[in-house]
Amino acid sequence: MSVLSFGELLIDFVALEMGLSVGDASGFVKAPGGAPANVAAAVARLGHPSAFMGQVGDDPFGHHLAGVLAAEQVNITGITYSSEARTALAFVSNTADGDRSFMFYRHPSADMLMRPSDVNTGLIEACDVFHHGSITFIREPAASALRQALERAMAAGKFISYDPNLRLPLWDNAEAARAGMLAGLDSANLLKISDEELEFLTGSDDVSPLWRDSMDMICVTYGANGAAVHLKDGGVIEHGGYAVQATDTTGAGDAFVAAMLIGILENRDDWRARLPQILDFANAVGALTCLGKGAIPSLPTMAEARAFQAGNA
Repeated sequence: MSVLSFGELLIDFVALEMGLSVGDASGFVKAPGGAPANVAAAVARLGHPSAFMGQVGDDPFGHHLAGVLAAEQVNITGITYSSEARTALAFVSNTADGDRSFMFYRHPSADMLMRPSDVNTGLIEACDVFHHGSITFIREPAASALRQALERAMAAGKFISYDPNLRLPLWDNAEAARAGMLAGLDSANLLKISDEELEFLTGSDDVSPLWRDSMDMICVTYGANGAAVHLKDGGVIEHGGYAVQATDTTGAGDAFVAAMLIGILENRDDWRARLPQILDFANAVGALTCLGKGAIPSLPTMAEARAFQAGNA
C-alpha cells in the first residue's frame, strides 16, 4: 500500500526569530522541504511504504536531501541528479502566529529541469497512490515530465492525489498561477486545498467550480479550525482542528495529506464511512507538525499522533 510523491525537494532555511522578515532575520535553521517530499517523508514517518520522484542538483544540498529521505525509509530510486542547475532553496520567515512568507532561489533550480525521460515508470506501476502538487507545472521541461507521469498513473488506475500549493512568487503572475493550479484538477481523485487557495481559484468559499469527473472528494483545510471533506453527492464531513501553539506551520498541510492518504489506504473498502475518523487523524498529524521548525524534522510518528489524539479526546 505505497504512496509515490512527485515534485520538488529543496532546502528550507527557516528564520531563527519569529515575526521578522527574511531580510531582517539574524540567521536560519537548515531544514529539508518541498511539499511532495514532505508528503513522502510523512507517509514513511507514519509507518507506510513511501517513494519519491523528482530532481535535485548534483551538489551537496541535493545529496543531503536524498540522504534525509533515505534515512526516513523513503524509496529514493526515483531521484535524479542534475549537472545543469543547483538544488532549489527557500528562505522562510514566520509571523508571531507561525504563518509563513517565502523567498525562493530557483533561477532555474534542478527540479525545474526534470525531463520526461527522467520519469521512473516502474515506481508508478508499483505504487497504489500517486501524489503531486502544482509547482512542477510552472516551467518546462518539468511540466511535461509531470504530465507524462500522470498519464502513466491514470492508465494504470492509480489513486491520484493533488495539492495545488499556492506560491505566487514562483509564477509569472496571478493569472498564470491560477491556470497552472487548475491544470491538475482533471486527473485528481482527491483534491486537497486550503481555504486561501480555494478563494484564490474560485473567488469564493464554494468548491462547486472545482469538481471534475475523476474526483471522489475535495478536502478543504482551515488551519487550526480543522477541515471539511466534500463528496460528489453533496455530503460534507467536517471536523474541528486541534489548538496548539504553532512554532512553524511549514509542512502541516503536507502532513495532513499524508495522513488522509494513509486513512484511505487503510480503509479501502469503507473509507467513506470512516471519513470522520480519517479527518480527525489528519488534523492531529497536521497540528503536531506545527510544533517544531521545518517540515520533515517536525513530522510525527504514528505512535505520537495516536497519543496526541488520546490526550486531546
